[in-house]
Amino acid sequence: MTYLTTPIYYVNDAPHIGHAYTTVIADALARWHRLNGRPTRLITGTDEHGLKVQRAAEAAGVAPAALATANAARFRAAWDRLGIGYDDFVRTTEERHREVVTALLQRVYDRGLVELDRYEGRYCVGCEAYAAVDACPIHRRPTERISEENWFFRLSACEPLLADWYARCPDAVRPATRRNEALGPLRQGLADFSISRASISWGVPLPWDPKQVAYVWFDALGAYLTAAGWCPGSGSPWWPAHHLIGKDILRFHTIYWPAILLAAGLEPPDRVSVHGFLLDRGDKISKSGRRASPVSLDDLIDLVGADGLRYALLRSTPLGPDGDFSVDGVVARYNADLANTLGNLVARVAALVGTRHGGIGPAPAPNSPLSTVAARVVEEAAAAWSDDQPAAALAATWRLVAAANAYLVSVRPWAADPHSPAAAVALGDALEALRIVAVLTWPAIPNAAAEIWRRLGLAGEPEAVAAAWGGYPGGTTVSRGSPLFPRLTGDTVRG
Repeated sequence: MTYLTTPIYYVNDAPHIGHAYTTVIADALARWHRLNGRPTRLITGTDEHGLKVQRAAEAAGVAPAALATANAARFRAAWDRLGIGYDDFVRTTEERHREVVTALLQRVYDRGLVELDRYEGRYCVGCEAYAAVDACPIHRRPTERISEENWFFRLSACEPLLADWYARCPDAVRPATRRNEALGPLRQGLADFSISRASISWGVPLPWDPKQVAYVWFDALGAYLTAAGWCPGSGSPWWPAHHLIGKDILRFHTIYWPAILLAAGLEPPDRVSVHGFLLDRGDKISKSGRRASPVSLDDLIDLVGADGLRYALLRSTPLGPDGDFSVDGVVARYNADLANTLGNLVARVAALVGTRHGGIGPAPAPNSPLSTVAARVVEEAAAAWSDDQPAAALAATWRLVAAANAYLVSVRPWAADPHSPAAAVALGDALEALRIVAVLTWPAIPNAAAEIWRRLGLAGEPEAVAAAWGGYPGGTTVSRGSPLFPRLTGDTVRG
């Protein structure tokens, strides 16, 4: 069983391309697991409490609950447009979540790992985190001076538990560079941190001190347990989780969260996969960070379609390091890989089968030159998907697309005698290559992959077991259709 989560996103504003990046990765990985027949649960949701949301609501002249409801709906709408197949959308203002957070807080308190103390220092509202500097380097805004009596989680007491977890599970944080980054604070010694606020009322009250509300670490992170259906007495069959996060929340998910779970007697995450930032001219793209997204999420989907944007996000940057993002880059990737390469192959093969074989697909050869390429590609793509590296999986897949195009150019079935067995077999080989490509691309571009499958005359849906060479039977009706990915011109992009 696989339980995949995105971060629980703040509802102080609309979703942007940075939110989409994490969510598309999570959805693609979930689709890969389902393709392989694994029971899989994908959850996402919205973090609706806290000072950031309260202030955004005040600035908009509405109640925090109204702002939260409106923006949660915007996240749902964005994920629906992008084809995110989530199984649950958890909101931290839901009663089921309040019950889980209350139980989690009480468990840690009963174990003597919470104590009253005073916090005095700097605080960044944008990060929802304490800071050691006067200005946040991410949000480029002054931090605020705070002095308040709060309840603190005894993180320092959990050092041995965390160290043991990292020793037992060396691959729990991926990639390795992010694991080393996560280990830094542990090696330097951990300090206790505040888990409550007395100065705001927008949140879940502490069960032993209702005058204070839970801070983000228990509230938002606890949503992972909520969506897993966790109950204090019976647990959850879906736990532990595989978290997909950005590097800006690495410390909270690889130090704070596993420590909280261990303190509560629960299993820490099974895996935390960490990606870098999307950068626009060297600055992080976000609504509240250094630079706003150069174009809205809706406009990007309108421009290249849901599959086009999903592909660009998954293909352009390996999971781990930062990556450059621009509209020009998305369009170039769309035209080169989708319109000119995959789309052209689909159109060419369907047209040739239609004109030369009456629309009935010939069978492939068992020992086709493409079969060796396909076997290597399937192996590499499967390993990359399993290692949380969609970019590498898609790069491998496109080697098969390129090989099929090159094979057709070398055989030239369009110039051969209409009754040539070799030309017929070459088209059958290309159809088989497209069938395998449909399987391997389904996690990334599900609509296009399903359409390729349909145009090949195949029943049902792609499955990973179908990736082996020889699955196309021949004799099916191959359909032609409008271009899968119409090429974008300068006028299209400007318009």
